[in-house]
Amino acid sequence: MPEAQRTPAAPLVEIILNELGREIISGILPPGKTFTLQDIGDRFSISRTVAREAMRALEQLGLVSSSRRVGITVRPSAHWAVFDQAVINWRLESPTQRRAQLLSLNELRTGIEPQASRLAAAAASSQQRTELVELATTMRELSRSGRAASQSFLDVDLRFHALLMEASGNEMFAALIPPLLCVLEARSRYDHISAMPGDRAIATHEDLAAAVASGDRVAAENYSRSLLSDTEHAER
Repeated sequence: MPEAQRTPAAPLVEIILNELGREIISGILPPGKTFTLQDIGDRFSISRTVAREAMRALEQLGLVSSSRRVGITVRPSAHWAVFDQAVINWRLESPTQRRAQLLSLNELRTGIEPQASRLAAAAASSQQRTELVELATTMRELSRSGRAASQSFLDVDLRFHALLMEASGNEMFAALIPPLLCVLEARSRYDHISAMPGDRAIATHEDLAAAVASGDRVAAENYSRSLLSDTEHAER
């Protein structure tokens, strides 16, 4: 919740929102399940005002609908705000939703990042080109020192891919950075694939950085596609 919107009740609302959001995402509260503000108030020992704030937050995420006649109704997944970071995080936390969420994120990356890489080769500033090469070099150095599975390596990898999106010059691509890159953090957190990147993956990062730095749009797109393809195969 943005700082400007915070109220004394906001932390409590967030706790309730997280609890109910996780239960809806995981299916504990299935589609069609109904409850009332009074039910929320009784369960969490909160006022009707706080319960209403939590309900409105759930509505904004597409997780529930409300009416005076029925009360609050859990909505099917087709209505969820799937690009919202909270919904993505809850799906990744859920054992029943995690695989599907990772698949969706990977498919989104495959559709977006190669094109962003191609655009970056044409539109990146000299500073961005230099930084991209430096990041790839740092990844190689961390790998050689046995720190390829470290948080430091993950941070560099996240910055590398975020920079590709930023350097594309497409503000809509840049807006997709949080949902696209949380898949990298999720793999590390949930051990979805080996936390130790292979030499081939690091080499492809280096090749991709060099292609963007030299302005080779076709090579940049191809190396990006190859990198994502290798990741997809590793997850099967």
